[in-house]
Amino acid sequence: MKKFARIFKYLGDKKGNILLYFLFNLLSILFSLVSLAMLAPFLQLLFGKEKLLTAEPAFEWTAAGVMQYMKFQLSHLISDNGPVYALAAICITIIISIFFKNLFLYLGLRVLTPMRNHVMTKLRAELYSRILQLPIGYFTEQRKGDIISRMSNDINEVEWSIIGAMEVLIKEPLTLIIVVVSLIFLSPALSMFLLILLPLTGFVIGRVSRTLKKQSNTAQEQQGLLLSVLDETLGGMRVIKAFNAEKLISGKFSGINKYLNHVRNMMNFRRDLASPMSEFLGVMVLTAILWFGGRLVLNNQAGLEADGFITYIVFFTQIINPAKAFSNAFYNVQRGSAAIARIEEIITAPLKVEEAPDAKPLHSFNSSIEFRNVSFAYEDAIILDDINLVIEKGKTIALVGSSGSGKSTLADLVPRFHDVTKGEILIDGVNIKSYTLESVREQLSIVTQEPILFNDTIAANIALGKPDATQAEIEHAARVANAHDFISHKEDGYQTNIGDRGSKLSGGERQRLTIARALLKNPPILILDEATSSLDTESERLVQDAIDHMMQNRTSIVIAHRLSTIRHADEIIVLQKGKIVERGNHDSLITQNGFYKRLVDMQEVK
Repeated sequence: MKKFARIFKYLGDKKGNILLYFLFNLLSILFSLVSLAMLAPFLQLLFGKEKLLTAEPAFEWTAAGVMQYMKFQLSHLISDNGPVYALAAICITIIISIFFKNLFLYLGLRVLTPMRNHVMTKLRAELYSRILQLPIGYFTEQRKGDIISRMSNDINEVEWSIIGAMEVLIKEPLTLIIVVVSLIFLSPALSMFLLILLPLTGFVIGRVSRTLKKQSNTAQEQQGLLLSVLDETLGGMRVIKAFNAEKLISGKFSGINKYLNHVRNMMNFRRDLASPMSEFLGVMVLTAILWFGGRLVLNNQAGLEADGFITYIVFFTQIINPAKAFSNAFYNVQRGSAAIARIEEIITAPLKVEEAPDAKPLHSFNSSIEFRNVSFAYEDAIILDDINLVIEKGKTIALVGSSGSGKSTLADLVPRFHDVTKGEILIDGVNIKSYTLESVREQLSIVTQEPILFNDTIAANIALGKPDATQAEIEHAARVANAHDFISHKEDGYQTNIGDRGSKLSGGERQRLTIARALLKNPPILILDEATSSLDTESERLVQDAIDHMMQNRTSIVIAHRLSTIRHADEIIVLQKGKIVERGNHDSLITQNGFYKRLVDMQEVK
């Protein structure tokens, strides 16, 4: 039950609904038993198979005592009003009982449905919220398709296997308990025999379902792989076609798809075995009771008359369908528990970047950003080693180095996408961890090498960091970013939808939108991952002009790929294998004739 603790937690504020659902099902079961209990003994009395009772028996809380008292009442009804009237009374009573049985059954479902949807809404919200909270590093380890699979397929599996089984797991055990109690009340001797056989059937069903959870987990993992391949296919369609790799990618997809088909077949074979197996085992128990109990009745050893034994058998038949439903639900819960485990992996993933309980807001950036003896390691790999750097307000600092030297990681430490392993980062002399995450990130904007846009309108993308921006503010930011002209030529202007990841725009247009977005936020700190390195000459000029406008009167950290763009930086930091190997302005680094000079020479040769 620990696996489902999260679901029970979501139901914590629904205790009233749970009690109502329990009550409605209890009443439904009782009315169902009333209708069944009236048939065999009362019809025997009505059709003359048994003599009418003329003397009122003493009422006793035993099966025989209750039955005798009810027979006396029916005998009295037959004597006073005739058998036809009594038959009508029995029929009306049965109709009323069945009506109330189904009414309470419906009311139970009316109570259950909002609880079911409430749990799923809370689970989706918590999972999505956790995804937003997890550090950037978490997503470099995970396949995007697998995370999407957990958010979609695993959530659906939980809904249909576990939440769908909630009805059965409450109603059917309740039915079984009430029926078994009724059977014990009717005949303790026969019921002892029953209580030995039922656990044996449950043990058999449990053994068969044992591997279902493992198979379900495998199926969900393969579904995640399938979505990952699909995501890579959609994102790399140009490359796939250019390299005639359709067969290779199709073969990869087909292999995963066939294995997923095999695993799901095996799962369904086991699940589909639940209902017929439980019915067969139930009938075996029924046959055993019929043989054993019939002999006791015939030998007058059961404490039951023939009509009571028939009622006992009728009641026992009411165990078979709930047992079938319960075994099906049990199989489904085994499948769902694997899905819950996969969802829990994300929800319980550690937050490596956490906000201090007493964190205070950073209202403004006034003096400097300082890296003091900063080191950062990812697992066993050292990415940054003992970095000491002060970035004064209003200065432009460029980060230069070969691929993997730690440039992006160093810049990512400022917005706390990662936390330092050793040392500290200070803003205005205060450790960055002392500030709230939101307030730190409010002081900066990032323009990445690859423009990251969303499937929304141009205006909505520009206003991402300032949702309450006016149209005039959005247009001003677009003008400064050299984007207003191309936006104005769009049919719907600023309300034009740009498609998935901005696919309806050119590379230069996408990049100018990201600059407009950063400008509208108007932060004092800018982090720029060379935004012009993948653009054509004309687009590069427009984007570079926009960047120059944006950097005015701001503190800028520039990750430089094209060294020609950072000649006028106040300080250039040269990184190699996570260490600062050179530092200074462009001219001083050229005169040092070191690593930076070699990089400049290589780019000039190109």
